[in-house]
Amino acid sequence: MFRFGTWLFVSILCFAAASAMAQGHKPPTDAQIADIAYTAGQIDIEQAIDALKKAHNKAVHSYAEEMIRDHLAVNNKILTLLDKLNVEMEDNDTSKTMYQEAHLKRDELRALSGTAFDKAYAENEVAYHEAVNGALESTLIPSAQNPQLKSLLETGLKLFKEHLKHAEHLVDELK
Repeated sequence: MFRFGTWLFVSILCFAAASAMAQGHKPPTDAQIADIAYTAGQIDIEQAIDALKKAHNKAVHSYAEEMIRDHLAVNNKILTLLDKLNVEMEDNDTSKTMYQEAHLKRDELRALSGTAFDKAYAENEVAYHEAVNGALESTLIPSAQNPQLKSLLETGLKLFKEHLKHAEHLVDELK
């Protein structure tokens, strides 16, 4: 179902999250966690913006609108919380790797059109949400020290699990 590029992207995301977050056996700081979570949301927003321009299927277009709305809302909550806590996001290798790989995936998706784009976008959304949800469950939420950040991540995870189900449904529809 997934093409090599999607598999590679997910593998790199999972590897980057696991290895960079475990640097020196130290869990990521809350500032790093916030940066990783924000970056993950921003990546999905940017891919959804592209999908709004390229999608031919109305359900794919609607899904992209949902991704922009929901990930923008979560990212705004991250920024509001950081402002309240007087904390700045801390750039880290995981976020950098995620963003670099996302640009490669965007180039791959931008080369497609029509039904091929719709299917590839939906498949990528499944893979991406699986990877991000896995990183939230296995590393980000358990490592978060601030209870408000942890709660925000847990709420985000519930929402992103719904995104995954919706993306899986889209993939089935587009077969």
